[in-house]
Amino acid sequence: MARIKPKRHGVVTDMTAMCDVTFLLLTFFIMTTQFKKPDVEQIKPPSSISEKLLPDASLMTINATPDGKFYFQPVENATERLELLDKMSEKYGVTFDDNQKAAFQRVQTIGVPMSQLRSYLSLSEDEQKNFKSPKGIPMDSTDKQLVDWVEQSLSVNPAYKLAIKGDVTTEYPKVKSLFEGLRDIDFLKFWLITSQEGKKPNE
Repeated sequence: MARIKPKRHGVVTDMTAMCDVTFLLLTFFIMTTQFKKPDVEQIKPPSSISEKLLPDASLMTINATPDGKFYFQPVENATERLELLDKMSEKYGVTFDDNQKAAFQRVQTIGVPMSQLRSYLSLSEDEQKNFKSPKGIPMDSTDKQLVDWVEQSLSVNPAYKLAIKGDVTTEYPKVKSLFEGLRDIDFLKFWLITSQEGKKPNE
């Protein structure tokens, strides 16, 4: 007598739960991803074969434009930013109101002398984005405000690290004063930002 084979039924998988998890993960990554902020001025760093990555936390950045202007980007910790502003305020005798302090906690990059910082912080965010400083932060043998930003940042947190991003066309004499100023405060270890050879700077 022939053996009767049981009828096979296809396996039905309920994908509802899987779809829910997928959309939850997608939403989480979208909400927590931090996109790279654009530079105040277009800077094309030189290329190199180095594949070392910059540290993610406690990083200060100095941008040097082709014409030798300097911009300083403090660390993103809002509380420590206020401490830094208080120290620079005391050093240069410039006071800031609560609105200006709140603006400093949000500002991306500083590119003005201390004498103009109050008026810069009083601008709206859109005006700050479109503002182009004619000289940037002073850095020469007689006025070393840029190095003061670095030095006062280190007094807030000695664990801060520094990265310098210069344009491929920036001539060395224009940044020589910066390197000498960092040497004067005995800060000799920092990163130079480059783009990887064969890749575009934004890749």
